[in-house]
Amino acid sequence: MLLERLSNDVSNIAAYMEFRTGILKHIRFEETVLLPTARQANSGQAIELAAKLRLDHGAIASLLVPSPTPTIIRAIQTILVTHNALEEGPDGVYAECDTLLGEDTERLIQEFETMRPVPLAKNTDIPLAMEAAGRALERAGFSRSLIDP
Repeated sequence: MLLERLSNDVSNIAAYMEFRTGILKHIRFEETVLLPTARQANSGQAIELAAKLRLDHGAIASLLVPSPTPTIIRAIQTILVTHNALEEGPDGVYAECDTLLGEDTERLIQEFETMRPVPLAKNTDIPLAMEAAGRALERAGFSRSLIDP
């Protein structure tokens, strides 16, 4: 896994960029395609875990703004452990979406596979970026201490 490689060597810029590109594409797909389509299929009601997923997505995206450090990589790993558990498994978001979307699931998978990557901005290490990341972590239910030095 790319994130595990990065936890051992944050200077591996190619692995970081591959991870950053992939996770942002994944987040964009869930936010702009999967969750809205599931809401529509669910009589206009958001699926139960949609709000939590959105908060996690915000925290992850905020941690991709500053340059990668071992602390930031560990924080992303921490979020992904709980986030992936919410998405995967027999009672996860993906199972719920499969049930709601039925035959539409294959079309959505195809849409994800053909989706273009998110344009990336350069990392920035201004203090405001870390402050924003700390707030996003807290909103998502994580401790700001994940990124405190």
